[in-house]
Amino acid sequence: MNDQLFPLIQLCDSNFPTGAFSHSFGLETYIQEGKVYNKETFSKWLQVYLNEQLVYTDGLACRLVYEALEKDDIQKVWNLDQMLIAQILPRETREGTHRVGERMLSIVESLYDVPALSLYRNRIDNNQSFGHSAIVFTMVAHHLSASKSTAVLYYLYMTISSLVQNAVRGIPLGQTAGQKTIREFQSLLQDAVKKIECLDEDDFGIVSPGLELSQMKHERVNIRIFMS
Repeated sequence: MNDQLFPLIQLCDSNFPTGAFSHSFGLETYIQEGKVYNKETFSKWLQVYLNEQLVYTDGLACRLVYEALEKDDIQKVWNLDQMLIAQILPRETREGTHRVGERMLSIVESLYDVPALSLYRNRIDNNQSFGHSAIVFTMVAHHLSASKSTAVLYYLYMTISSLVQNAVRGIPLGQTAGQKTIREFQSLLQDAVKKIECLDEDDFGIVSPGLELSQMKHERVNIRIFMS
């Protein structure tokens, strides 16, 4: 294995303390409404989340950020930060995304000396940028000379793996069922990367209305395990 991939594996570890375990990004609403209640229904929800939200937002952003860094176009990265946040309509999801992104930035800053991360931190502290994990992750991947497709794939895996672990607690699923789900999604993640490689920037922000509505409705669920 390429030694440069080991740091990315660390960021993908479910024990990496970004706080993502506190956020379901709308999944809990589906659980409360009885629409997601076992491995099969969760897998269907996760496929929709991957292909109708994650691909067109965080996933595409990873690719565009990587390409901007290759061209040394840092202003493009800051624009993408604004685009990522502007397209998140649900308040809880927007705030949760910010918390996870800022926490990831704080941790990786202590692990790696990446000039772009320092610039990003300064902009966030000065309220010029919002802070998003997709941008932080891609900055680290680019700094470590991981390929663009690898950066996108590992970010997608990190997100899906985190949601599976949250489903294990929230539905609840058994740990074995969770691992089987992650295994089944490996080919779907590879297909998602291929799809992202073919998208245009104009495709950014295409999101399923059902997912957005579930994220908005989460504020009013009766029993809350997750913050979003």
